[in-house]
Amino acid sequence: MTQTDPRVRMWSPVCAAIAKLLAPHAEVVLHDTATDRVLAVWNSLTRRGTGDPSMLGELDRLDPADDGVHGPYEKLLPDGRRLSSVSAVLRDDGGEPSAVLCVNLDRTPLDQAAALLAAFAAPTAPRPEALFEQDWTERVHQVVGAYVREHGRAAERLTRDDRLAVLAELDAAGVFAVRRAVPVVAAALKTSRSTLYALLADLRRSRP
Repeated sequence: MTQTDPRVRMWSPVCAAIAKLLAPHAEVVLHDTATDRVLAVWNSLTRRGTGDPSMLGELDRLDPADDGVHGPYEKLLPDGRRLSSVSAVLRDDGGEPSAVLCVNLDRTPLDQAAALLAAFAAPTAPRPEALFEQDWTERVHQVVGAYVREHGRAAERLTRDDRLAVLAELDAAGVFAVRRAVPVVAAALKTSRSTLYALLADLRRSRP
């Protein structure tokens, strides 16, 4: 690292701070625009070192009216890893390009995390109903949970009409023919047993 170069002395704390924040997944490179050579590298990922060719391309093709920050854009390493890169043109007091600061972020951990989350989010296989047809508590949880999700309200915030609709479905499924079903349903609906008995009575009186 050419510490005697004033641009390195000026920008070294910034480059080092970025490299430390994103370590070990980011490389920070400071380029000399005049010689198209690397001035300094922090946490090298691309195996470049001080004095190596920068191969920045033609800076004069860039729009001088922009903010001097370009990217993020994608790069590839020889081993196939993807990088997200951003470049900032650093200008001198006269407004001329003096150096280019590049940050190259290895996307491998992000890609691996995205793949893991996508795998967990993949559609599940249909559940084997034969295993659950005798489990009436599972049926209670399924009906209440589906209603809560569909209507976007927690069980304790369901209205009287909501609870009557849930009870009608459970009753049609024969849940209340099972002994001790009422306490389980009351717990699922976040209500008391007495309230549930009253709702059931109202539901059955309302039927022709």
